[in-house]
Amino acid sequence: MSLPATPSPALPAPLSAQSAIVELARLVAVGGVVVLSGAGLSTESGIPDYRGPDGTRRVTPMQFAEFIGSSDARRRYWARSFIGWQRFSQAAPNRGHRAVARLQQAGLLDAVLTQNVDGLHQAAGARDVVELHGDLDHVVCLTCGDLTSRPALHDRLAEANPGFVDLVLGVAPDGSRVTSQIRPDGDIVLDDSVTNRFHLPHCLVCGADTLKPDVVFFGESVPKPKVEKCFDLVDRASSLLVLGSSLAVMSGYRFVRRAARNGITVAIMTASASRGDPEATLRLHSPLGDTLDVLLVELGLFTDSGAHTADDVGVGR
Repeated sequence: MSLPATPSPALPAPLSAQSAIVELARLVAVGGVVVLSGAGLSTESGIPDYRGPDGTRRVTPMQFAEFIGSSDARRRYWARSFIGWQRFSQAAPNRGHRAVARLQQAGLLDAVLTQNVDGLHQAAGARDVVELHGDLDHVVCLTCGDLTSRPALHDRLAEANPGFVDLVLGVAPDGSRVTSQIRPDGDIVLDDSVTNRFHLPHCLVCGADTLKPDVVFFGESVPKPKVEKCFDLVDRASSLLVLGSSLAVMSGYRFVRRAARNGITVAIMTASASRGDPEATLRLHSPLGDTLDVLLVELGLFTDSGAHTADDVGVGR
């Protein structure tokens, strides 16, 4: 005989936009905040996230098992990434990244745990950033472990594949939908008929074709020491502020569960509902840039006559 399913806890009644911002400002003003950020924080920088407003995955990234399974799979990845990197590497921090850095400079925020691999937190001036999934600025050889820079590899790829960008532009006038299909990992959409013409990079140390961006692919696990470091940061936090993450994967959601289990306040700011909403003390479903601007104004950290007010953003608890 099966037991009835335990019902999900009821979510608190919505607060007004102004009340929600005031409550969030009160939590942040205490200090000791740890931020957990996801792809939604970088969308204003022109890097789309993986999921739509309803949480459905818009694109399917290459899985780790597929990447290590064959040279052809790696060729497809690097061909697409070679084109995507040219736009991805030009992305600049947006209001959200700058707001996080400003909160940290004001002494209210201790550390940033990010699921993003774009380096935009650091570019905005944030420090003590733990990149859960690594960063796209480095490349590792899976055979010998040699680590090199992504810009250096890009130069090698350009030299080995002259005319490839023009080929792509000829096949797809918009650069194979780079503007609409670039992904949080810098990948894009390209047909196999194009990627088959790409010359695969090899390691300069051992000669293997097993170069991989130094990031955690889908199907891989975040290194245990890094997870334990993040648990320690969360355990010592006064509150956990989630920015732009659907928390659909456990790599981020586990920190929300840990905080809630330990009685640490969890605030979640996303454009739409997230997996962690039932554990959250405060939920803000609103545009991140606008809402973080309002938060800075409420805290007296940002004065701008053009800044939004709380009534301009839809916020719910």
